[in-house]
Amino acid sequence: MLQIDLWKRVLIWLVCAAGLMLALPNGFYTRVEQANDAAADIIAKGETPERLETAGQWPSFLPSGLVNLGLDLRGGAHLLAEVQVEDVYEARMDALWPEVRDALRPERSTVGTFRRQPGPADEIRLKLSKPDGMARALEVVRGLANPITTLTGVGANDIEVSAQGDILVVRLSEAEKVASDDRTVRQALEIVRRRIDEVGTREPTIQRQGADRILIQVPGIGSASELKAIIGTTAQLTFNPVVGRGSDPDAAPGIGNKVIPSLDEEGAYYTIEAAAVVTGEDLVDAQPSFDQNGRPAVTFRFNTSGARRFGDYTAENIGSPFAIVLDDEVVSAPVIQSHIPGGSGIITGNFTIEESTNLAVLLRAGALPAGLEFLEERTIGPELGQDSIDAGKVATAVAFIAVLVFMGLSYGLFGLFANVALILNIALIFGMLSLIGGTLTLPGIAGIVLTVGMAVDANVLIFERIREELKSGRGPAKAIDEGYSKALSAILDANITTFITAVILFAMGSGPVRGFAITLGLGIMTSVFTAIFVTRLMIIMWFERRRPKTIEV
Repeated sequence: MLQIDLWKRVLIWLVCAAGLMLALPNGFYTRVEQANDAAADIIAKGETPERLETAGQWPSFLPSGLVNLGLDLRGGAHLLAEVQVEDVYEARMDALWPEVRDALRPERSTVGTFRRQPGPADEIRLKLSKPDGMARALEVVRGLANPITTLTGVGANDIEVSAQGDILVVRLSEAEKVASDDRTVRQALEIVRRRIDEVGTREPTIQRQGADRILIQVPGIGSASELKAIIGTTAQLTFNPVVGRGSDPDAAPGIGNKVIPSLDEEGAYYTIEAAAVVTGEDLVDAQPSFDQNGRPAVTFRFNTSGARRFGDYTAENIGSPFAIVLDDEVVSAPVIQSHIPGGSGIITGNFTIEESTNLAVLLRAGALPAGLEFLEERTIGPELGQDSIDAGKVATAVAFIAVLVFMGLSYGLFGLFANVALILNIALIFGMLSLIGGTLTLPGIAGIVLTVGMAVDANVLIFERIREELKSGRGPAKAIDEGYSKALSAILDANITTFITAVILFAMGSGPVRGFAITLGLGIMTSVFTAIFVTRLMIIMWFERRRPKTIEV
């Protein structure tokens, strides 16, 4: 154990140097921020770029990654949103209505004519002119039912069909409502995550709470209203057939239709079919661009199934107007001039460049399947985070000094070696956090404080083994060699079990728990490295230089 090859020694010191280099920008964080403020002042004064370069920025050729600060340290926005799962029921019924209509049309000789009647959002109510054909109508419509494949709905169908006199009623089954609610919340959760990721926000906490709620915490956002602006916009894009155009917003649209305003033309209203031909769910890409007149626009592209439906409709309805609807407003209603194959197109309107870019982001992220009601919103200021950081610094410093004093008094020179390794250990933790882009939270600081205490455990085991060997009459070289050999298995066993716990906490936990698990796991790895390699290398280098006849531990 007293022999370490030259290449291993070089590698150990290179790892330590790399960790220090990666951690160094975090120590100059305040100075870098001050330099950025100085640069802003220079720009405001209109001075030259040459002057700007001397504002004290961190050298570009050195690592410049900083540890991300969590919401509790950096400040940011906290939202608790409730997904309005009932909104999906009406959309499901509107989408089912054309299938019911097409299925009953061939049966008119038996069921007579039928008209959709007003009713609850989760029902389709049809009045038959020939009530005697109700049994046949029930049989036909029940054939449209699909089995539910979720564990909670095995053996049930997604719709229930019944008769109330001459009224045929189609409603969602309770099992389908449960499954639909779960799908809606899961989809909303994923879309919220994609929208936040699209704007480049790092390390957000987005998780489900209960049956229909979503917790959203995003560090670095200026206010809760700014976060709501990112995720609260529905951005539902649909392509609907146009029934008519007028100026009366209260005009009767007819069953299966609705009246919505024009986005650009004030006072203009369109009557469109509620059932869309293609929706934004079929979009695979949306990018800001410019139209043939150089005005901002958004180009889009459908997936295979959406492209096929879009192409088939345009081929069958040449000469008819076709509404592009965004959030229940008609962006444009062009007349179909020819078949549009390929599933791509362009949305034009009175957009600014920023509006077209934001619209493309929202369309790429997808449409929220249901509305979000924000039950709780908080903006956490950076002052609270700074107080937490200061308290964490004090706790870490107290623990650090106490451990250094204890090791120095207990083990003398060997304790000083362990203290140097402890300092390198903390630097390596911050270096690895900077390298992987990890987030430091208040529980994460607690993990570092715990690591400070745990980091010397391995050295204590080794030094106590060396003491035992010296008491049994071993020479210095043999005592050191045996101390490291006999303590190695105990060190590995103890740290591996703790590391497994940290991995489980990271995998199963969320938010603060994961912040604690990250620093704990990294601290275990750096502690083992510094105890087994760094401390041993320092002792060996000292022993090779001094060649002492006796040692005291």
